[in-house]
Amino acid sequence: MATDLNILSSNLNEAFSDKVVSLEERLGELTLVVKASDMLGVFTRLRDDADLRFEELIDVCGIDYSAYGSELCEEGRYLPDVPREGRRFAAVYHLLSVTHNVRLRVRVFAEDDAMPVLNSVNEIWPSANWFEREAFDLYGIIFVGHPDLRRILTDYGFVGNPFRKDFPLSGTVEMRYDAAQKRVVYEPVTVEPREITPRTMREENYGRS
Repeated sequence: MATDLNILSSNLNEAFSDKVVSLEERLGELTLVVKASDMLGVFTRLRDDADLRFEELIDVCGIDYSAYGSELCEEGRYLPDVPREGRRFAAVYHLLSVTHNVRLRVRVFAEDDAMPVLNSVNEIWPSANWFEREAFDLYGIIFVGHPDLRRILTDYGFVGNPFRKDFPLSGTVEMRYDAAQKRVVYEPVTVEPREITPRTMREENYGRS
């Protein structure tokens, strides 16, 4: 596998020498980062180039990097979150080359944090259709050129994007069926905040015997 990744890395650097933002091997996986402005050309060549031939798009997922920074230190504990320098939203594409029996992860950051926009890859891999709708629904990433970009997991009246780091855990509204009105209605959420940490583990008891 290491030999396959070395060959793939070499082929990627040769094919996209001026478009590679970063190319990293970690934990037996290769991750390529390219700019949003280059993504369609890069993805098309990833599919069509005989030395690459990534025929299948396995998954597309959105990511919110607003609080990115927790990584394991040598002792196996998580370091505290630190603000991330750079763009907030990205889409990650997981590709498979059946021809060469190798996988590749490609990360593309949206340029505008206030309105994250990326090009749709639905014309390159039709399997992107529902994946991009999911990223749009949960993260608010807009995919230009998508044939039917609408919510897929939340309902049509839902407000906000529930996988964003700043979305409240309890949500903002709740939905119920009103028998008198014979329709679904939305109301402000009525969940009361409560302490769910066991009493013996709460902050005020820390360090006590």
